[in-house]
Amino acid sequence: MNGILLAVIIVGAIGVIAGIGLSFASVALQVPVDEKVEKIREALPGANCGGCGYSGCDAYAEAVAKGKADAGLCAPGGADAARTIATVMGASADFVEKAAYVRCNGGCEHTTKKYEYRGVGTCATVNALLSGDNSCNFGCLGRGDCVSACSDNGVSINENGVAEVDRDICIGCGKCVKACPRGIIELRPKYEGVVVKCNNTEKGAVARKVCTAACIGCGICQKQCEYGAVEVKDNLAHIDPSKCVGCGKCMEKCPNKCIVKE
Repeated sequence: MNGILLAVIIVGAIGVIAGIGLSFASVALQVPVDEKVEKIREALPGANCGGCGYSGCDAYAEAVAKGKADAGLCAPGGADAARTIATVMGASADFVEKAAYVRCNGGCEHTTKKYEYRGVGTCATVNALLSGDNSCNFGCLGRGDCVSACSDNGVSINENGVAEVDRDICIGCGKCVKACPRGIIELRPKYEGVVVKCNNTEKGAVARKVCTAACIGCGICQKQCEYGAVEVKDNLAHIDPSKCVGCGKCMEKCPNKCIVKE
């Protein structure tokens, strides 16, 4: 009996000593918590989508608190999150709501098939085989990797086999952008108006041969724009949304109708 009692006392003493040691260790090894990080994290929706350019909400909150990131980068959080974060940081936030758009106006009626693909039906796998089965190496492959990536059902494949974004649903998280193996989806200011629905940088004759709706780099759109918003670079027209007023003159004169209003 005495042996059992002694064992209980020893174990109890060890527990008390261990508890005291852990208490001191928790104080000595305590990592200081930045209150700004906590407040910023509370303002974020917790989507961890990576649209801000960071691995998740925690990483973004830390970057903002350290002054390494702007307050208005969280697309799912929107303007409300940007204002709250800016208040925490004692600064102002310019939040521009963005949405994804697909730089392809081609599809079944404008392109042809190089070969008949039979295999795993994803854009990534098709693109890895001779740069895809479409005649245009810059267009949408239509297998829906972007559709699978979108958690808000904001992306679909239209009747022409081209990805299409519902800008009323899109929150601008950028998941579809990362999922596209050809990089033809990008984030732009939401409801900006006039966009170039093409990504082909081949010279005009080559681009027209592979897709009848391709930009041929003719420069007519650039000449039509009175505001310097259109520039043809690497055989492809680009529109600067900060300069574009949405007049549509470039769209009206485009011979291949690859400039559209969204």
